[in-house]
Order: sequence, then structure tokens, then C-alpha cells
Amino acid sequence: MSENVIGRANVEDTPELKAYYKDLEQFEAGALWTVANKIEPWQPQSASIPVLWRYSDLREHVLRSVELVSPEKAGRRVIYLNNPGRRDVSAAVGWLYSGLQVMHPGEVASAHAHSASALRFIMEGAGAYTIVDGHKMTLGARDFVLTPNGTWHEHGVEANGSVCIWQDGLDIPLVNALEANFFVVHPKIQQEESGYPVDDMTKTWGNPGLRPADSRWSNGYSPMFKYEWEPTYESLGKYAAATDGSPFDGILMNYVNPITGGHVMQTIGASMQMLRPGEKTRSHRHTGSFVYQVAKGHGYSVIGGKRFEWQERDIFCVPSWAWHEHGNASESEDACLFCFNDLPVIEGLGLYREEAYGDNAGHQPVAA
Repeated sequence: MSENVIGRANVEDTPELKAYYKDLEQFEAGALWTVANKIEPWQPQSASIPVLWRYSDLREHVLRSVELVSPEKAGRRVIYLNNPGRRDVSAAVGWLYSGLQVMHPGEVASAHAHSASALRFIMEGAGAYTIVDGHKMTLGARDFVLTPNGTWHEHGVEANGSVCIWQDGLDIPLVNALEANFFVVHPKIQQEESGYPVDDMTKTWGNPGLRPADSRWSNGYSPMFKYEWEPTYESLGKYAAATDGSPFDGILMNYVNPITGGHVMQTIGASMQMLRPGEKTRSHRHTGSFVYQVAKGHGYSVIGGKRFEWQERDIFCVPSWAWHEHGNASESEDACLFCFNDLPVIEGLGLYREEAYGDNAGHQPVAA
């Protein structure tokens, strides 16, 4: 791919050059100018495409998996989200994986650990729980829970609960690309009773503006593990009363590590944003890949010039450097979007860039 621009590769093939390239192939080598313009693009060229996964389309198929496979046989009974541009790495967008996991009352998945960082966002059901390194957390709808890399973790639903479905989010494609992934099953299949009180990590670390005086925590991920919906939604409302918010994201708040104030995990960040009744944001784009789940309400997003209508529990993705904007379709109720992303990696490597859409009062034209 040649470009007639100073500083870019612009070499025309000749019989002599083609023979030269053939000679180089014998030594597993090649000439940079034959690939330079492709591997060094002017701006990010994401292979991912914007996708909306409708919960109403997927739910019955997720539930059907219960009839077809057991947690013991499947390991984890999950229907994963497959971006057409990232099928080779089973990613939902960029280097992020996502799927919908289902468990019936009384079921328990085996405890395991892996190099990939993971999260859960509860979509429906009652009685779900997660145990991370011996800390048991009860989970309700819209709760957000971490299972950081290297931690023993297992999931289950209490016998008196109901069918539970949640979204999984992991950085499996990234860790695989780095060729650094390990997976191990707990030698006793389930973790032993630890003696920790139920929900102890949230009770210890989830108190706004307060930190235990005798706290000791040296891990790179948040010790809180579970972020509950009710205080999250309340915080959004309080913040909305004190700010006009972002013209691009409305009322946006990041889930944070209470020790550092930074991202919840080393490779995955997460946020919750509120769009006030009738709010329509302006369009912008930035580096980094984003997976959204509609936590509340209904509305739409315009991504790369295409409009996607969403409602509660739908999931959609925004590829890196794609123009995007959001709108709340209700004039009386707010809408909330949960999101997980790879910003800790992008920011940590100094790769974050952002740009506002300058034309048409900040709104993209929508393709017919």
C-alpha cells in the first residue's frame, strides 16, 4: 500500500524488487516499506465494528443453554458476544471479551483462577453470589463485582434464589495477545470456608470518604470487589445536582480503587453514567475500546454514523476512535449506562487521545 506523501512509503514494484522480496522470505524477513503504511496508520484503524446485542434476542438462547450443558461440563455456562471484526480472538470489541452467564438456583461453578482480569454486572435474578479469595459477596440486579487476575473465584446461586443472568467482562484477548495467560482449577474444586463475614469487603471499603485506620492492602486492584447499584445511583443523582455534566457523556462517574482513586483493576476500568430526561450528548471520539450495558431506561447511541436504539439490559460496543454520542429517549426518566473499558492500559501506556466532533453543532449525520 503505497502513498504519494513525503515521509510515507511510496515504492513501486519492479521485477527486481519482487525477486528481492522473495529472497528475504527465505530468511523469515521482509522490507519495511512494503508494510509500513499499513502497520503505522495515520490514525487508529479498529477492526471492530459497532454492534448492539439486544437482550430480548439473546435471553431465550442463554436460558436454553441450561438444558443443553451443565456448569460441571461447560466450566462456565456462557454465551459470548462475538464482534464480526474480532471473531479470530473471540472479542466483543478491541481486546475485550464479554458474555452472558446463566445459573439456576443451587448451582455452583468450580473455583478457578486466571491471568485475565474479570468483572460481573448482574442483569436479573436473586440469590447470586461470588466468592473471591474467600470473601463472599451477595449480588443483586445492577451490582458490579470484580474477580481480579490471579484471584481464586467461584460463582453460584443460593438454593432459594431464582435464575440469574449476568454479563461477564474480561481482558482475555489482551492477555492472550501478550502470550501471558494462565488458567488453573482450584485443587478442592470449591474454596474452603474462610471465616470472613459475608460482604465484608464492601462493608470495609465502601464507605465514602472513609478508610479503615488499620488498612493493609498492597495489590494493584481494588479491595472493594463489589460495587452496589443503590449507592451508585444515589451518587449519580447527587453529582447531577451539583454539575451540568459533560457535553459528551452527561453525568459520568468512574468506579475506583478506594486505595488509589484510580481504576478498579490494572487492565480494565469501569464507569456508570446518567443521561438526564431528554438529554442528548455531543459527539466525540477517543482511543480505547468500550462495552456498554444499559442499566436503566431507554434511548439511542450514534456510533460511526449509525443509530442504535437501546433499552434496559441491551449491550453495545464503541470501537477505538469511533465517533459516538448518546441520547435519552424519555422526557421524564433518566437513563443509565454501565461501561467497562481498557482505559487503564491505554492511559498507562500514554496512548489516550480525544477529539470533539466539530461540525453540525457536534452531532454526526446519521446514515439512512
